[in-house]
Amino acid sequence: MIKNIKLGKRDMDMNFLAHLFLSGANEDIMLGNFLGDFIKGSDFNGFDPNIIKGIQLHRSIDYFTDHNEITSKSKQRLTPKYRHYSSVIIDIFYDHFLAKNWADYSNEELQTFAKKVYTIIGKNKDILPEKALYVYPFMVKANWLYNYQFLEGVSNTLNGMAKRASFDSKMDEAIIELEEYYLDFENDFKEFFPTLQNHCKEFMRNND
Repeated sequence: MIKNIKLGKRDMDMNFLAHLFLSGANEDIMLGNFLGDFIKGSDFNGFDPNIIKGIQLHRSIDYFTDHNEITSKSKQRLTPKYRHYSSVIIDIFYDHFLAKNWADYSNEELQTFAKKVYTIIGKNKDILPEKALYVYPFMVKANWLYNYQFLEGVSNTLNGMAKRASFDSKMDEAIIELEEYYLDFENDFKEFFPTLQNHCKEFMRNND
């Protein structure tokens, strides 16, 4: 039985929707992208090559996002209060705007996509690391991927992350900043996301 695991900042990159969407249609790449934050270093435990590719894509997405001028602008609105948790919060905010504007980026219904993802992860539970096994039931029960589009869903995710954080992150209060700077954050996302899509396409081309 999995214990009530406390998650550090490095385990709390919960912008699963963007990572999974940017994986394309390959289920193993999608699974690897989900696992990206739960696999440390280069110990890939004999994973399938496409799962490894998904893990590497996840890390490439994170690096590109963390070093982008637009996301830095978003984080600056949060840094005075949330400090190093600002990047984690922005990830959730951006997933909210992806879910809210889903039809602008995908022809597949968001609910259909979410159910497909849960099925893919569920049928691979035997290879999930302990922390991923811990997170997965919360993800499915609260239907995170679908409910990111609603402010209530964002608030619930932030509350859950705050409870499971190793330190007092105050992430449960970040919904206040989202509402206060809503249009600014949404404009940042809409400017940033196409550049991230292009980055992922380039990664895929270079790693075929």
